[in-house]
Amino acid sequence: MKQITKEWLVAANDDLLIIKEIIDMEYLTHLVAFHAQQSLEKSLKALMEEFFGEVPRVHNLVKLSTSVSAYISLDTEKEFELLEELDKLYIDARYPGDMGLLPSGKPTIKEAENFYDFALYLYNEVKNILD
Repeated sequence: MKQITKEWLVAANDDLLIIKEIIDMEYLTHLVAFHAQQSLEKSLKALMEEFFGEVPRVHNLVKLSTSVSAYISLDTEKEFELLEELDKLYIDARYPGDMGLLPSGKPTIKEAENFYDFALYLYNEVKNILD
């Protein structure tokens, strides 16, 4: 595995470590969602770095996952919905008043846990593919 690929994985794991620290804090669910999006993005970009040698300046999780679909499949309806939901969060998070909010408002603890579980799952899948 290339060194830069490892750095993408370290960065993805750092976001997961932050989530682990705050996952039970209801007032920080928006930050759980934000870091889940970041971890997913970095995990997908690790695959791109390793197999394509370049990483586009794209933050859309659906587009990124489509780009690496030959290496990892995220095709269940639930996975696709989570990617879409987190894409909306990232785009809206560019404005301070909406930081980490979903279209329906602040994520619930259950939604935050689902985002974390999915980000952790994808990170581990990518790590296994690259190891």
